[in-house]
Amino acid sequence: MPFEDLTPLSVGDTAPDFDLGDQFGQRFRLSDAVRDRPVVIAFVPAAFTGTCTGEFCELRDNLATFGDASVTLVGISCDPTPALRLWGENEGYSVPLLSDFWPHGAVASDYGVLLAERGIATRATFVVDASMTIRAAFVNPPGEARPFAAYRDALAAL
Repeated sequence: MPFEDLTPLSVGDTAPDFDLGDQFGQRFRLSDAVRDRPVVIAFVPAAFTGTCTGEFCELRDNLATFGDASVTLVGISCDPTPALRLWGENEGYSVPLLSDFWPHGAVASDYGVLLAERGIATRATFVVDASMTIRAAFVNPPGEARPFAAYRDALAAL
């Protein structure tokens, strides 16, 4: 499915729950995490690529923004866990990097952002509150970086 044909979830939709392993093999269940604080989910097309690395370095460098908003930031990629671990270590990412590798892209598909013919998620961000409701959402094509201002706007929606 091409980017133009995606039907991502939007504000007001119920966020599908998921349970994925992070780069260290620790489990992350969305419904458990949102009990403590809202969660910002940032889908990433591919680790080690220039645009994805640039985006996540910007997020890494601005983690205080997320802490100040009392939210948890996580990344999700269809990459396997070992690749996410190495990417995170190389770049100094301290946020959970969740692997949607198998079944391949299942969570990205549930959120309507899987580009199945390419085996990747497009760049999509969802802010999920304690009631599992999407409070903010923005989606960009794989080659187009999300501006950090879009994150600020999403956090303001809380």
